This record gives sequence, structure tokens and C-alpha cells, in this order.
Amino acid sequence: MDGAEVYGMTQRVWLKGLAGVAALLLSSWGGAQVVGSVNGSAAAARAFYSDAGVAFARRDVRLAGPSQAELSQGISFSTTTNLQKLAELGVVAANWEQQFPHDAAPTLSTVVFLVRQGDPRAVRDWSDLVRQDVGVVIANPKSCNNGRYAYMGAWGSVRENGGSDAQAADFVGTLYRQAAVVAKVEREAVNAFARAGMGDVLVAFESDVPAIEQVAGGALEVVYPSVSVAAENTVAMAAHVAGTALPGVTRAWLEYLYTDEAQEIAARHHLRPRSAAVLARHADQFKPIEMFGVAKYFGSLERAQKLHFANGGEFDRIYRPTPAQLAAGEQVRAAF
Repeated sequence: MDGAEVYGMTQRVWLKGLAGVAALLLSSWGGAQVVGSVNGSAAAARAFYSDAGVAFARRDVRLAGPSQAELSQGISFSTTTNLQKLAELGVVAANWEQQFPHDAAPTLSTVVFLVRQGDPRAVRDWSDLVRQDVGVVIANPKSCNNGRYAYMGAWGSVRENGGSDAQAADFVGTLYRQAAVVAKVEREAVNAFARAGMGDVLVAFESDVPAIEQVAGGALEVVYPSVSVAAENTVAMAAHVAGTALPGVTRAWLEYLYTDEAQEIAARHHLRPRSAAVLARHADQFKPIEMFGVAKYFGSLERAQKLHFANGGEFDRIYRPTPAQLAAGEQVRAAF
């Protein structure tokens, strides 16, 4: 896909996102307008931005009629790859990560393990996922965001314990080759584990746990590994307003996402708050876990995509699906 195609696709998604947010607010406040945002994340983040937009409209009187120039200037994604691409195209500023706290990520999630009730296989950490008696259900990192973060979490767990990249590659290769199911997308992984009862452990986002438990009808437990990867939900301002006096509501909206009010909304939607106070109030929901950033071992999500997940990349080098995995995938797709 070339730059023009990416830009065109971005504009279409952008306008669609704006229309959805505007429709929600217009139905509730009879003509109030709100800054449009693009959200390329999973259901938890989409719900957060929607509810935060409603709360922001209630508290910010400037939403009574911001100018057209102020609309659609706040952009939010679940991965920095999207924003880096927009930065290359000039849609957002090249220094977008420096425009807001925490590298412009007001919320984050991480990768955890879901196991059967009672954790019969005694899964405690990443190293348990390559035991012969443990059946892992995991998504393919070449085809979905959940899979990419699971891969990076597994890789980084080796590096965090002093291992080399070569050792990390060996570990990740073993993990995927031995997995009971390597699903094409996250939905198939959830169906395999939660509905079909396949495998002993599902590698998933912490923010998706409540939805997965609902699919399974309960009877699942969450295991927090000793270390995992931080999945940051990033935001940015459109480049043509970021360096001017124009931002107005746009900047106020993105800054609002860092307030305790918005952070409470994030926690309600199972996203880890950046606010220490809000995080402390939800300590029973968000268990302590050591996290490393993607940049620490991969440089950036965009670089990880090119080196690890693109055709001919590291993942293709270390993994080929087994006949049993192909059969399991077909079984899940046929059943659901």
C-alpha cells in the first residue's frame, strides 16, 4: 500500500469515526459538537473514547460551537505504528510523542494469561508456556494486534531475564511450534479457548479479559507473568494545528484524557490508568506487573513490523504451522 492509499484509507476511517462520535453526542445533547477521533483499537479502547467524549462534552462549555477547523484534529490509536505512518505522511507532527505525557499514551494495557479455573496446569510465567504438558492458544502476530503483542511479550520476557536475541528467537519459535492453536485472529483464539475448550492457556490483552470471561461463561482465572509488554493507546494532534494557536478544543480534549475523571472512565473499561491515584483505587482490578516498552527491544512498533512480522521476517523464519495447528484452525473456523 503506497502513501496515497494509506492517506485515503485514513481519511475515510477518520470521517467515519467523527460521524459516529458526533451522532452519539448529537443524540444526547441536541446539537453539541465534539472533537472527532479515530480509534483503531479493540472494543475496550473504543468504549473508553466514546464515554470520555461524552463526559468531556458535558464539562467543556467550548463544545457549544467549536469552529470547523477544530473538528477532527484529535487522533487516537491503539498502536504507535498507525501514528508513525501518519507522521510520515504529514498528517500528525513528527514529534507527536513529545506533545503529551507518557509518550502521548494516556492509557495502556498489557499481555496476560487466561487459564481454566484452578489453573490445573500451574501456569505461572512465560517459561511455562513451552512445557510439553501445556496447550497454548495464541494469535498469529502477522495478522492481528493481539498476536503482535503476545509475540513481543514472549520475546521480551527472555531479554528481561538476561537472554540474547538468539535465545529469545529460540523461545518464541518453540512457543509457536508447540502451541495447541495458532489462530489467524484474536476472535478465533478466543473461540478456540473459551467456546471450544481447546488448550490450557490463552495469551490475551488484560483489557479483553472481562469480555473473554463472558464468552466462556466464567470459570477462568487470570495469571500475571513476572514481566510483560506495555501496549500503549496513543494520541496525537493533526500537524497543521499542533504548532499554532488554533488547537482550542482539540488540545483540551486530548489533555482531558489524562485527568482523573477520564482515567476513571478508562479503568471502567479495563484499560490501565496512567494516574497513580486512579490506579491505586483499582488495585484489585489491575494487579502489579513489571512492564517493558516496545521500544526497549524492538525500537518501535513500525520497526518490529518490518523486521519481525512482514513477509520473510523473523516470525516466518522461526515458525511454520504444523498439520495439527492447521487442522485446529479449520476446526475453529468451521464451528464458529
